[in-house]
Amino acid sequence: MIDVAHDGSSRLLAVRDEDPQRAWDPLGEWWPETYPGVIGVHDRRAGGAWLAADPNSGRLAVLLNRADVLELADTETLSRGSLALESVAGRSPEGPQRMHGFNLLEVWADGARVLSWDGVDLREMPIDAGVHMIAHDDLDDPETPRIARWLPEFAARADASTTDEEWWHPWVSLLGDSARLNPEDDRAIIRDNRPHGYPTLSLLYAVAEVSPTGVTVHDRALTRPGHWD
Repeated sequence: MIDVAHDGSSRLLAVRDEDPQRAWDPLGEWWPETYPGVIGVHDRRAGGAWLAADPNSGRLAVLLNRADVLELADTETLSRGSLALESVAGRSPEGPQRMHGFNLLEVWADGARVLSWDGVDLREMPIDAGVHMIAHDDLDDPETPRIARWLPEFAARADASTTDEEWWHPWVSLLGDSARLNPEDDRAIIRDNRPHGYPTLSLLYAVAEVSPTGVTVHDRALTRPGHWD
């Protein structure tokens, strides 16, 4: 979920689904030599990040997997884990990629956009002011059950949110409400994807704010993967 305002600020709530057996580290400065000052949630296996932010440059990026028609074998593809890190360093992907499909959400003080790669085309979609959701297809995709079910309610909660330091409370509260659904339900946000053929469960969520004065990010791991605390 991302709320893009007219005043050059954006607020975001992101949920991470991953294999619980894949080791990771919480938000921190895990790349002091290659990306000094950058913070992110660290994937120990590939060394990259699904979420990264550079408070100095005021940039944030979130990576989501996307289906593709890439004909390269897995041994010939590059890891997508560098995308968010490169993005906040000012190096967004360009042209064809030797990677499996992705949606890369990029946020900075002047705006936000999604870069989508499906194995053939790299498309750019600017994000207009307002509340939006994205998963593994297009932005605000009405065919994605969780977006169709929850986007209107997240938009309503954004309108009701406060401007204090805990602005995310209405969104996190709604995230908890959504967890009343079975985690295998297509409409669920806190998910157990194993019945759908993927070994991934929701592991954590993060909230972030990008404004002309900088970037703030907070993350919290779920006590049990795929289950709300």
